[in-house]
Amino acid sequence: MYDVIIIGSGPAGMAAAIYATRAKLSSIVIDQNYVGGGQVVDTYEIDNYPGLPGISGMDLGDKMREHAEKLGAQFITDLVVRTELTGPVKKVITEKNTYEAKTAIIASGATHRKLGVPGEEEFSGRGVSYCATCDGAFYRNKVTVVIGGGDVAVEDAIFLARACSKVYVVHRRDELRAAKVLQDNLLSLPNVEMCWSSAVTEILDHTPDGESIGKVASVMLKDLKTGDVKPLPVDGVFIAVGITPLSALVGDQLEMNEGGYIIADETGETSIPGVFAAGDVRNKQLRQIVTAVADGANAVTSVERYLLQAK
Repeated sequence: MYDVIIIGSGPAGMAAAIYATRAKLSSIVIDQNYVGGGQVVDTYEIDNYPGLPGISGMDLGDKMREHAEKLGAQFITDLVVRTELTGPVKKVITEKNTYEAKTAIIASGATHRKLGVPGEEEFSGRGVSYCATCDGAFYRNKVTVVIGGGDVAVEDAIFLARACSKVYVVHRRDELRAAKVLQDNLLSLPNVEMCWSSAVTEILDHTPDGESIGKVASVMLKDLKTGDVKPLPVDGVFIAVGITPLSALVGDQLEMNEGGYIIADETGETSIPGVFAAGDVRNKQLRQIVTAVADGANAVTSVERYLLQAK
C-alpha cells in the first residue's frame, strides 16, 4: 500500500515524484514509456523554461528523471488498463499488475490531434510544431502556416504574426470558429493571409524548385472547392486542430468538462477525495512545461494535507 500512485512521467508526474520523495511519501510513478518527459521529448528545442534556454526536450526529460531517481523515486514501465478510484483504496490496474495506494495523482497528459498527412511525423520538431508559444520565437522574420480555425489556431496565428514576416492560416471552411474578438484581431493584421476552404495535404522538406533542406520547406495546399493543389513555401507549420486529454483511463469516475479534461483547480483536487489531477490532463488556461511542473508540486502538497486529515 503506497501513499500515492502517480500516473504519467511528463513534467507534472516528474515534479510530483520529486516532491513526493522529498516529503518521504511512499510512491511509484507508472508510465508506459521507458523515457520520461511526456510530450516534452518531442520538442527539438525549448526556449521558455526558466534557467535552461535552448535545451532539447529529450535532455530536459532526462534531467527531470535523473533528479527524481537521484532522490529515490521509483518508476514502473507498464500500461495502465483501468483505475478504481472511488473507494478509500485507490487501485491502478496495469497489464502486468495491480497497485494500491491511499491517494492517486493523474498526470497522464494530453496529445495533440494530428493531421495525418505525409511529412507530419517525419518533420515533427524540424518545422512541424503543435505549440506556437513554445516554438514561435524560432521563426522570427520567417514564413509560417497555421492550420485550424478555432480559438487556439487564431491565437497562435496572432502570436506568430508579431514576429513572423508572413503567416498563412489554412482552414477547411470559409469562416472561422474562433471567438469574434479573436477573428477581428487576426483579420486586421497586415502580414496574415487567410487560405479559406483549403487543406494541407502534405508537408515537404524541399522547396518548389526541388531543393531538399532536411526540414520543412513547403506544404501542398489543396483548394477544397476546386480540387486544385499547389505548393506553398513556408519555414514552419503550426498544427492547431485540437488536443485530446489522456483521461480515458479514469473512465467516468471523475468529473470532466466537455473536452474530456479533468476538472480540478490549482490544488489538483478532483471530484473524488484522495484523487488529484496535474498537468495537461487538468482543465486550465495554459498548458506549458512550467505550469505542469507547478501542478505536480501542488498535487503533492494536497496529497500531504489529505493524508494528515485522514489519520
